[in-house]
Amino acid sequence: MIILIISFSFYNYTIYTSKSNYGSIHLSDKAVQGENIWLKKNCNACHQLYGLGGYLGPDLTNVYSTKGKGKVYIKAMMSSGIKAMPKFNFSENEKEALVQFLKEVDQTGYYPNFDAKIEPNGWVSLKYKNPNYENE
Repeated sequence: MIILIISFSFYNYTIYTSKSNYGSIHLSDKAVQGENIWLKKNCNACHQLYGLGGYLGPDLTNVYSTKGKGKVYIKAMMSSGIKAMPKFNFSENEKEALVQFLKEVDQTGYYPNFDAKIEPNGWVSLKYKNPNYENE
């Protein structure tokens, strides 16, 4: 039992004190404006990014690149709303900022990510859409 406790302690110490490079994601100024609107309007109360958020609306991680959706679709949903989604009175600049935010979120990866691999050291290796986000 003592060997298990020591092994577990060593493993946790190694994982949680590792200085691994998590990469860095840099949003453009317009995307940061969109993120601020996303937070101010509490969009994550109903929608998810990478599966985190509310469950009333769909996950929007890859809405920008989904076939049949994209910029025009996103702006239309923000303007008119449907079912439980309220109609927001966003300015054109606010819509553009939100679209840019969702576009840049979309570029970071896939959700759900079926190509994720668990490494022997416990870390999860992900497949990214944009190689600039991988191991920066």
